[in-house]
Amino acid sequence: MAEGISLAEQGSIAKEFLVGLLASMDIKAEVSVKELDEETVEVSVTANPPTELGVLVGPRGTTLQALQEVTRTVVQSKSPSRTDRILVDVAQYRERRVAALGRFAQQVAVEVIETGEERALEPMSAADRKAVHDALSDNEGVVTRSEGEDPRRFVVVAPA
Repeated sequence: MAEGISLAEQGSIAKEFLVGLLASMDIKAEVSVKELDEETVEVSVTANPPTELGVLVGPRGTTLQALQEVTRTVVQSKSPSRTDRILVDVAQYRERRVAALGRFAQQVAVEVIETGEERALEPMSAADRKAVHDALSDNEGVVTRSEGEDPRRFVVVAPA
């Protein structure tokens, strides 16, 4: 836990900010806070139906990443010292993205094993790269590594 304000207080500040943002955008949604571990809080935005939440996710989650950074900045501005990890999720996008990346990574692994040639994937965020590495960590036929510099950093899947 960060010094200064508690993880619960950080989650509360993040929730208050997001509730206000949603109200100003005239989006009807629920905001909930969940402590994932001792240093991480997740603030989730859900709606029924979730269709109008797409504007908060953006293409490939780019708007969601920006929303998370702004939310962290708001929390940090109210904390006398460092803050813990604050994750923002909208309409369970992160969970669905990790699952989709896992399926994609497994398909790439099959191709790499069949051809015996490594394959470089498109540049992706640190969270997406981690999802690919995690998805293939138990696959003994391939190894993964990250190459390049942000924001053009990418994963290479190679035969083991």
